[in-house]
Amino acid sequence: MKLGWMAGGVLALLLMAPVASADCEAEPGVAVNWARCDLSGRDLSGLDLRRAVFGRAELVGADLSGSWLEGADFTFAEAQGARFDAARLGRARFMGAGLEAASLVGADLSSARLDRARLGGARFSEARLDGASLLQAEARGSDFQGASLRESRLERAILWEADLSGADLTQADLRGANLQEARLHGARLERANLEGARLYRADLSEADLTRVRLVGANLDGVRLDGARLDNAIWVDHRRCRPGSVGECL
Repeated sequence: MKLGWMAGGVLALLLMAPVASADCEAEPGVAVNWARCDLSGRDLSGLDLRRAVFGRAELVGADLSGSWLEGADFTFAEAQGARFDAARLGRARFMGAGLEAASLVGADLSSARLDRARLGGARFSEARLDGASLLQAEARGSDFQGASLRESRLERAILWEADLSGADLTQADLRGANLQEARLHGARLERANLEGARLYRADLSEADLTRVRLVGANLDGVRLDGARLDNAIWVDHRRCRPGSVGECL
């Protein structure tokens, strides 16, 4: 079963699913239903909004900084320029959502779903995305500096020109991801899977690529100065020798 078909099928089902009755005048609280509501520019910071429903809502420029949003549903919401700094978003759902230029600095997005979300120019610096799913997400030029993405799923994600400097991508799945001209200086990629990834002119200097899989990856123009390649599986299936630094020996 192909990944694209699966992701597209899930989104199609969500589009067809009936939306429970929303109350756009409801007071903020646990499990509030604001689906399809226009909340643009609203100050929703510091609130307990666990399991809240924001499906297809307008949240452009809204402030949800520091709010407790675990399990909240933002499927197909439009939240361009919204602020989620330091928000608790574990297991939140952002499938197909628009988060261009949004700020999620220091947010906890552990096990969150951002499949096919539009994340161009969004800021995730120091955020926690361990176990998160970003299948086919569009994150060109986004900032993930110092973020934790351990065991995250980023298959076929677009991370062109994204900044992942110092990020922890241990055991992340980046098969087929587009990382052209991305910055991964000092990133941790131990046992990450980069099979078929596009790394044209990417900066992997000082990165830890121990046991990484690079079979079929495009490494044209990539920077590997000081990068650790111990036991990495190279593009041609060769296993790099222990002690390999900057090149596969």
